[in-house]
Formats: sequence, C-alpha cells, structure tokens
Amino acid sequence: MSAPAFTDLGLPTQPSVVFLHGVGGGRKGWASQQAHVAALGWRSLAWDMPGYGDSPMVTPYDFAHLAQALWQMLDAAHIDQAVLVGHSMGAMVALQAWTQKPERILGLLLAASSPAFGNSDGEFQKQFLAQRLAPLELGKTMGDIADKLIPTMAAPGGDAAQLIPAHQSMSAVPPATYRAALHALVQFEQRAALPTITVPVLCLAAEHDRTAPLTVMERMAQKIPGARYAFLPGAGHLLHYEQPEAFNAELEKFLKDVKP
Repeated sequence: MSAPAFTDLGLPTQPSVVFLHGVGGGRKGWASQQAHVAALGWRSLAWDMPGYGDSPMVTPYDFAHLAQALWQMLDAAHIDQAVLVGHSMGAMVALQAWTQKPERILGLLLAASSPAFGNSDGEFQKQFLAQRLAPLELGKTMGDIADKLIPTMAAPGGDAAQLIPAHQSMSAVPPATYRAALHALVQFEQRAALPTITVPVLCLAAEHDRTAPLTVMERMAQKIPGARYAFLPGAGHLLHYEQPEAFNAELEKFLKDVKP
C-alpha cells in the first residue's frame, strides 16, 4: 500500500517535526505551524491521515494501523527520527506511535487531547457516536456538519475568519472516513503508556476546550515523567487555528527542549 500523502517543507538534512491533525482536520490546517518551524531551521511534514485528502484508507481503521501508516510515511520521506505534534485525535496517534517505535520519536507535543476515550461500550461513547453521526444519517453533508460543529468547538467571541480553514478541512472529509475515525476514536486507550515516555513532552491545552478540558490535559501531563503542561488563554479546541501565533510560540519554546 502507498504511504499517506503529506506536505514536506525544509531540507532532508534538517531535524524533523511531523504534524498530525484531528478528526475534522487535514494537512493544510498546519500551514502556519509549518511556516514557523521552517523559519526555525526544522524540516516538517504534515500528513493527511489515512482516508483523508489523497491518503489511502487503512483496514481495519484503528490506532495501531494509523500509527503503522505514520512509520510508512516517515520511511517514504527517509526520516529516522522526528518530533510529533498532534492535535486531538492526532495526539492519540502520536501516543500510539510511542508504544510501537519509541526510538524514532524525539519529542511529543500533545495538544487538546486525552490518553483515553474510555470504555467503547460505555453510555458516554454510545451517545457521542450517535450524536456525531446523526447528521450523516439524516442525509446532511460534511459541510453541514462543519457549519454546526466548528462554532461550538471554538472559544466564544473569537475571530470567525480564523476558523475558515478549519471549516474547509472538515467539509472535505469523506463521510466514510469520518465514520471510521469516530469509531476508532471511542476505542482509544493508552493511559498505561504515559509513565513509559522518556522524551520531552508538552501537553498543550486551551482555556475554553470542552472536548479536552484543562483538567484532563493537566492530569495527563502529571502522569508523564518530566512533561510540561501549558494552556492557551482565550482559545478553544481548535487552538492552532484560533490562535496560531500563541500556538507557534509554545511550539517554538518546546522545540528548544528537544535534542535532535
């Protein structure tokens, strides 16, 4: 199977950062971050997760296979080691990747995420899936879903123009991929991996994030040896879209902790 599609900026000789998007995202959503790390002298890859953009699907669609697709992409790009920057579901892929090939990971920036979704047979998970998939069952498009969902994920009173790329990304997600990603999401469980992490970690939260609340992110940081916790005031779950400059400042600070 061919490797996932990705945007590659920088030179093969530079240390590498890999950007991993969430359920409603895509590689274009990291444009500001890729430009920023390029100016700092890093090479960066931003992928379309399997089933997104030009990337082939994986079967079964689960975190083990998503992480394997990540290694396939890094092999295709001739990258031995990288810093992984994940947003939401992308941070979960990064955690899963740590359990597979920790020697290839230089650092982890885990943004607006969680180390587990809980029991996949639990009531909360069933309600979450039913609620998120209901619009598709009613014949709505991904654009319709983006219209409703994106404003609820951002901080109140933010700049709507900042969310246009997020809306474009979510609108472009194939419905079958969205279903598969949500079903994978509710199965995620990597709490046991947290104490095993031995590279620099930043758990980056957002003040108004109702999807991955501050307390969840702070607790995650406390369970990872030496991890740092920070949050962006005035941002919601879509923090790198909502406040790219503040996100980039935290990313830059974090990259100084990493030894390529």
